[in-house]
Amino acid sequence: MTLLALGHACVDVYQGAVAALVPFFVAERAYSYAAASGIVLAASLLSSVVQPLFGALTDKWAMPWLLPVSTLVGGAGVALAGVGGSYPVTLLVVAVSGVGVAAYHPEAARVARQASRGSHTAMSWFSLGGNLGFATAPLLVSAVVATGGLGASPLLVVPALAGAVLCAAALRGLRARDAADPEAAARSAVPVAAEDDWPSFLKLSGAIVCRSIVFTGLSTFIALYVRERTGGGEVAGTAALFVLYVGGAVGTVAGGRLAARYGRLPVVRWSYALAVLAVAGVVLVPGPLLYVFVVLTSATLYVPFSLHITLGQDYLPRRMGTASGVTLGLTVSIGGLASPVIGAVADAASLRTALAPLIVLPALGWLLLRTLREPSPVEVNSA
Repeated sequence: MTLLALGHACVDVYQGAVAALVPFFVAERAYSYAAASGIVLAASLLSSVVQPLFGALTDKWAMPWLLPVSTLVGGAGVALAGVGGSYPVTLLVVAVSGVGVAAYHPEAARVARQASRGSHTAMSWFSLGGNLGFATAPLLVSAVVATGGLGASPLLVVPALAGAVLCAAALRGLRARDAADPEAAARSAVPVAAEDDWPSFLKLSGAIVCRSIVFTGLSTFIALYVRERTGGGEVAGTAALFVLYVGGAVGTVAGGRLAARYGRLPVVRWSYALAVLAVAGVVLVPGPLLYVFVVLTSATLYVPFSLHITLGQDYLPRRMGTASGVTLGLTVSIGGLASPVIGAVADAASLRTALAPLIVLPALGWLLLRTLREPSPVEVNSA
């Protein structure tokens, strides 16, 4: 699980790296903001929409080889984004990177579930790896591109090379573990007898959409909003964004531990309920106290993150790849689509007015979750 989590971090670096490259595209290639945002959209939308397709493929065939291969594809696309100056070529290689990221997640989630043998804590560590990779992407891009310019972008392939090695090592370790414990391996390979529960899965997906819009909206505008509300400068806004990511890392790990003790659905429901108060504090409370509510918001939004994955897999036991692709991909993309709407409202009125509707969304998510029943955990077919 440690190797898988580290490999996950190496892949999700490339989800955050594309947005981190935008200021350099604007500065060095004189791209307009619309052109630069088109690059981000090409990566995020293609990655998110294609993930369920890869999930459907992994439902039919176990494809563990996808982990190292997709990691290399994701890294190669971003590494080539700074080479040359052609906008269409840049769009193409970034889109290829998005496909690599999309191919990785459904199969990785299935393999991680197999490796965890049902442990919520272990799955939370796997999710944490991805969160940390995304959060460290701006630091990596800045260190490479700010020093050598966009021409140095091929150096960004290094995490992909490391990730491919880590994924290959994790798969070898998993096969060795199953060989050493053939009875457990045989149990994990037993065909699943449970039926898919699509109504529950769709309710869960709706709740995840609500969560995604809130988190994406805040991560996009929190730096500007904190500067506005506290009267601080650029450092104040950057600190708020860092706090948002750090709180998410803590929440992800806490979610697995809490679920092991109290059950998944009670923890997820309480997280959504508390998120209403936390987001309200971010929007309404002025001054330095705002940072406290940023931490609480991040934690409450990320506590259920890994639990969403396992719940989705258990609601669709015959289509775990599809479930992983939707919970990790398609539902997350909708949050990105909502950000331009929030920005348009902020331009027309104020940033506070634009962020205020986010208070309601966790409550809508809670309403969707309150009628759900805990699914029976299922074993994952052996890779």
